[in-house]
Amino acid sequence: MAKVIINDIPVEALNDASILDAAKEVDIFIPTLCHLDLESFNIEHRTGSCRVCMVEVELGGRSKMMPACCTPVQDGMKIKTNTPEIIQIRRTVLELLLSDHPFDCLICAKSLDCELQALARQFGIDHLTYTGERSSYPRDTSSNAINRDLDKCIMCRRCETACNEIQTVKVLTGYKRGFMAVVAPPEMKPLNDTNCVFCGQCVNVCPTGALTEINYINPVWKAINDPTKKVIVQTAPAVRVGIGEEFNIPENESATGKLVAGLRRLGFDAVFDTDFSADLTIMEEGHELINRINKNENLPILTSCCPGWVNFMEYQFPDLLHIPSTCKSPQQMFGAIAKSYYAEKIGVSPKDLIVVSIMPCLAKKYEAAKPEFINNGVPDVDYVLSTRELAKMFKEAGINIAKLKDEDYDNPLGESTGAGVIFGASGGVLEAALRTVSEVISKTELKDVNFVEVRGLEGIKEATVKIGELDVKVAVTSGLGNARKILEKIRSGEAKYHAIEIMACPGGCINGGGQPYIHGDTTKLERRMKMIYTEDERKVIRKSHDNPYIQKLYKEFLGEPGSKKSHELLHTHYHKKREK
Repeated sequence: MAKVIINDIPVEALNDASILDAAKEVDIFIPTLCHLDLESFNIEHRTGSCRVCMVEVELGGRSKMMPACCTPVQDGMKIKTNTPEIIQIRRTVLELLLSDHPFDCLICAKSLDCELQALARQFGIDHLTYTGERSSYPRDTSSNAINRDLDKCIMCRRCETACNEIQTVKVLTGYKRGFMAVVAPPEMKPLNDTNCVFCGQCVNVCPTGALTEINYINPVWKAINDPTKKVIVQTAPAVRVGIGEEFNIPENESATGKLVAGLRRLGFDAVFDTDFSADLTIMEEGHELINRINKNENLPILTSCCPGWVNFMEYQFPDLLHIPSTCKSPQQMFGAIAKSYYAEKIGVSPKDLIVVSIMPCLAKKYEAAKPEFINNGVPDVDYVLSTRELAKMFKEAGINIAKLKDEDYDNPLGESTGAGVIFGASGGVLEAALRTVSEVISKTELKDVNFVEVRGLEGIKEATVKIGELDVKVAVTSGLGNARKILEKIRSGEAKYHAIEIMACPGGCINGGGQPYIHGDTTKLERRMKMIYTEDERKVIRKSHDNPYIQKLYKEFLGEPGSKKSHELLHTHYHKKREK
């Protein structure tokens, strides 16, 4: 421990702690724009690039200005955080950043969520002190998922940290020097021409509007108001535990029924649940897993719900593309069933049926636009909105969902089980599969459907699950940096598993790139996870194969899991992509 004094307050802190960490211990606020708290990822990252967190440090009779976020404490330090000189330094840094920043705050997607805007307000900056030339770059919307507006980049390098150190995708880097310096792909390539997986974690950590999602609100409004189209909507599991934060719904109160009621008031013709197609995914994926175990080939199976990690595999582990499940994601399965089975039931042509997805994930926007999910010019899913975009639509329409009475999803594509709900949290897809596979293999009913050993926010979880006489070895990873560790062990033969769940975003979909911003508050992820499992426990049916509407779908339309029709509609294939 190091004993230091901060603003005349004695503080004890770990020797490797930063001054910023030590100040938090005594509730002293030090502003910063570049700092990311990466303790939960076991990553030590101290950039000190923004210089907003400057403090005065006296040690050994000498005093100098130091950045608090990347200066470790030392025994005997005397630290001042609020002298007139320090405040003026911070103000000057902010004024210089603002001098090269667009003033379109009223129409910026990050308005009121922008950390630069918040600090400017906190420091009372209400006019430009420095004027002159501003840097300008073309906007990148090539991916259909992420909007990159480098005019708003402040070189904090948080996106670079998220991409390179947490996700290990390594697409972003500091580019050019001096006044023209930005964080971008090498040679300023569009994101679609890189290895980007579109997970959106860069968007989540960007303090300004340099990185945001591509917005599809206006096309969705246009579709809803088109009398020639029937517009239906599906909501992903993690959306119901994120949307409530935008409307101050108490964390112990489910927002699901209010979400459904709000979507009806927006004008959607039917409101369905992606949890239904999550149950459908388990039927197909579970069948695939059982076949592989019986044949002892292409193991471990990798659950295929996350388009972010699919792209990651195609670029960085093309030699392992024989092990992912061939199942489409629940989003794409829903679209395929909606534009075949459901369209036929209601007598609507697939081209006149518009499917809108509400997703916690930005990679879902990219996924919906992939050519393999477009049949005869008709996409399985037409538009994908993030949880944040849906909140904006509600507010635009004057709908406060917190005030609405709960309503139920429509059928037949709205009935789901607890197994479908838990897809939203890391470990949930694998647990849902185990609930079904266990009963199919053992031919006995599970007394306890809770596989708690695969739950939690840890980046890597490993377990051995007893199914009948078989010891099934499983692993769960979230965050692509953790996925890389497991995949490299599989590649080298060091690790042997039967099944693996990979989620691109740390913590799973509850922390997706389209969820409400948490601004570093990881306790929000814990609350979202708790709500997911609470909703699972409240469900009458908690196993995918017990869903009566799934049983009816197979009886009336698909035949059986793994059938020819199932493969045509519900399965996909992967491509080896060359790393760029």
